[in-house]
Amino acid sequence: MIEIVTLTGEVQGALAYPAQASGLGVLVLTGSSGRVDVDRARRFAECGAVALAQRWWGGERQAPGINLIPLEVFIKGIDRLQAEGCTRIAILGTSRGAEAALLTAVRDPRVDIAIAISPTHVVWPDFGPGLDGVRWPPRSAFTWQGRALPFIVYDPRVWPAAGERQIYRPTCEKSLRTFAEDVPAASIPVEAARAEIILVAGAGDLLWPSETAARAIAARLEQHGRRATIIEHPHAGHSPVFPGELQPPEPAARAWGGTPQADRELGGAAWAEIARRLDLAA
Repeated sequence: MIEIVTLTGEVQGALAYPAQASGLGVLVLTGSSGRVDVDRARRFAECGAVALAQRWWGGERQAPGINLIPLEVFIKGIDRLQAEGCTRIAILGTSRGAEAALLTAVRDPRVDIAIAISPTHVVWPDFGPGLDGVRWPPRSAFTWQGRALPFIVYDPRVWPAAGERQIYRPTCEKSLRTFAEDVPAASIPVEAARAEIILVAGAGDLLWPSETAARAIAARLEQHGRRATIIEHPHAGHSPVFPGELQPPEPAARAWGGTPQADRELGGAAWAEIARRLDLAA
């Protein structure tokens, strides 16, 4: 039987305990939805992992937006998994959570596998206000040891037109071209991570070019004699769905792209590879 414990204080979220622990710990990070993905943590716990669905913004004494988030927050999440007896650590993030997952793996050699779903290869600006309530001018989404990480500014000339669901992908693509000279500093130095890296991306992603980012990450690793695993789908969008999960509702303000069928196909292929690499129990 799976036990779910709500965490408050320094490490926030939900901790899922398996009936029989395998020694694997999984840190589960969502992105700009701000939700704590208890269902995904439970899925890993059903396979023998201790899984922490961490709240990393929007909680008590946390920034109300993804704005100057200390990467030390995720280091403390890994500390908690180790305190629970985990000897292997995986970190899985989606969207801005994938950004956080890769940045954390770069800085914490305890991470054995980093799984980035709908990833980015660069650091982007804030999403919402910081702990101080400030949201303008744009600031980095993340900090390390008190310093803001270099990031790519959005080009305001290609901001999405007002509508029911705004498409942000062209803004991201144009911003990378406009501020190309800033890309090297803002790029995530994935080659510094000890972790194996799994990248999951759909070419139908309308939020940002996650499949392009996945290839850029893989190319950067290859330049340093390493390889990433890329799982792609030509029609999937920003939110792949693992087997047994419910399709999350698309936000009212932003288009994710993809189709329910394609998102499930990509999620199924990704889960099969994740289960194999993590040696998850059936």
